[in-house]
Amino acid sequence: MGRGTGARAEGDARERWGGSPDDSRLDELLIRAADGDEQAFAGVYDGLAHQVMGLAWRVVRDKAQAEEVTQDVMVEVWRTAERFHPERGAARSWVLTLAHRRAVDRVRSAVAGRARELRAAVLEQERSFDAVAEEVEAREEQRTVFRCLARLAAELRLPLVLVYYEGLTYAEVAEALSTPAGTVKSRMRRGLQRLHDCLEAGS
Repeated sequence: MGRGTGARAEGDARERWGGSPDDSRLDELLIRAADGDEQAFAGVYDGLAHQVMGLAWRVVRDKAQAEEVTQDVMVEVWRTAERFHPERGAARSWVLTLAHRRAVDRVRSAVAGRARELRAAVLEQERSFDAVAEEVEAREEQRTVFRCLARLAAELRLPLVLVYYEGLTYAEVAEALSTPAGTVKSRMRRGLQRLHDCLEAGS
């Protein structure tokens, strides 16, 4: 990747994650941390832990869980720092991408035990999809719903999980996923329709 392309990628990452002029310093610190420099990693931690915590809280909506996610992410950063490649984007973007994935995984872990709540929420909150919700309620067991939900692409599944399991509004989901609210609503409709198709197929 050329220098110009790398600069554009870094600029895109900064715009998405609220980067600052300190990004180049964080890049250097993370590269040093990959070589086992604990002091450099401490600089990465001090520079990014607060943002990781804020992003995690917006996704999981629970302070204790957000703190656990933050610690897990920073441990992962230390353990896998050698995977960071500055030519592909800024350290801030790389770390916050890890944080977002880890926070979403934490939310997804609650899906299996709450499939019935999803069915009730769909029936109550998405009147335009009454037929889908009724079929789920009448014909499918929790394990079937979970399997169908798990088969959805992440971009369709995550908005459903965040709205119906974590109680986020469309606007909060849009912020957490860095996606326009209109796109979130559209993906939820597509996700519900595909859930319906999966259930009809007898999965």
